[in-house]
Amino acid sequence: MYYIGLDLGTSGLKGLLVSSDGKILKEASAGYPVSYLKDGWSEQNPADWLKAAKKVLLKLSEGIEAQVAGVSIGGQMHGLVMLDEQDEVIRPAILWNDGRTERETAYLNEVVGRETLSSRTANIAFAGFTAPKILWVKEHEPENFARMRKICLPKDYLCYKLTGVFSTDYSDASGTLLLDVKNKTWSEEMCALCSIRRENLPKLYESYEATGKLLPEYGLENAVLAAGAGDNAAAAVGTGTVKNGDCNISLGTSGTVFVAGDTFLPSRGNALHSFCHANGKWHLMGCILSAASANKWWLEDILGTKDYDGAIKGAALGKNKVFFLPYLMGERSPHNDVNARGAFLGLRANTTREEMSLAVLEGVSFALRDCVECARAEGVKIDRATVCGGGAKSEVWKKILANVLNAEILSPETEQGPAFGAAILAMVAAGEYPDVQTAASALVKIKARVAPDPTLVAAYEEKYQTFRKLYPALKGIL
Repeated sequence: MYYIGLDLGTSGLKGLLVSSDGKILKEASAGYPVSYLKDGWSEQNPADWLKAAKKVLLKLSEGIEAQVAGVSIGGQMHGLVMLDEQDEVIRPAILWNDGRTERETAYLNEVVGRETLSSRTANIAFAGFTAPKILWVKEHEPENFARMRKICLPKDYLCYKLTGVFSTDYSDASGTLLLDVKNKTWSEEMCALCSIRRENLPKLYESYEATGKLLPEYGLENAVLAAGAGDNAAAAVGTGTVKNGDCNISLGTSGTVFVAGDTFLPSRGNALHSFCHANGKWHLMGCILSAASANKWWLEDILGTKDYDGAIKGAALGKNKVFFLPYLMGERSPHNDVNARGAFLGLRANTTREEMSLAVLEGVSFALRDCVECARAEGVKIDRATVCGGGAKSEVWKKILANVLNAEILSPETEQGPAFGAAILAMVAAGEYPDVQTAASALVKIKARVAPDPTLVAAYEEKYQTFRKLYPALKGIL
């Protein structure tokens, strides 16, 4: 039998057709736009996601429709999709990297209180989370709020359209600030705070549970739909990050440090997110808002080139004196500052574009290390990590990461973690494997390793110690 994994990303939807032994047989993708109506705003039309999903499903399943046994989705997290009583989308989805909720986030953290939020949800408020978005709509668009009957996360909107089942999974729900993560139930107190009812929210499932069968209109008559997962939890499954202490780093539009855990572990000071994992357990996660997107911005939008490797040709690792702060969309972990801004520092008259391009890769790596250090402060040992996402295609970037983190970097055979992880979840839902860990152990293969070099580790340690002084020094100035 065959399985389809979808990755509902920010810039497009990607899909994989995977055999039961983990071989990727076919790939397909479809793009869609992001709307930036105002500074700091980020929205999309959910109809574009559905159009892309139909296109990708059709391409992947052509000629083998009856042999597709399962489908699942890993999706961008935190986005707010609101449906009316006719199940029509009320307004464009407010995305994960939207920063309009500064006031609502401050209200939750300062008035409701971090301690109260942590006791209810295991997390504090971040501007990207769903609950602040709900409060923003209530305040600024009361007519839309009054029409709201269902609240979906992005992938769950697709799941609803594919099956007619109003569902979500624990990993994605963890990022709403509406879920009691420790006890895996919607928080009645948070629902009341946001003036919504539990019936406005989808039914909760484990990521690997089947929620229903695909509707006849999709032509996949034998396919069950797994509940799916937030993109980072799906990527963790797709990279085999499922055992206690396993670490995965994603270099996608955003960047994440994901550490799997067998038990619930709240983050000290809430610098990291404490979320449910797609394997039925928990994880800690740090998220930076600009990773591969920062590199794309610098090379394509500013320098006007797509020669990613050529852009850093001749630049020496460990010797670069230029610094880059990658806070182009504000920052989440660990600073939680929507007003943080990007910057180049240390420029000289003889600074080259190669040095500035290298600084971008180093700056993102340093920001990821900020997250790693928060996990290490919790007692988590991180001496190796898998890596996925578009940035994982860069051998130089992986070498920088290995030395900045002083950890071995492992490259799985497939770098499309969320889609591959979603396919694995579909296999478990369809009964191909008994559980997520068994499936991941059998299907995820490591193709390459990058070990840290002691000389570069020392050089990057010195530079990192300077880097971590820059944000505090510039806060309130930029």
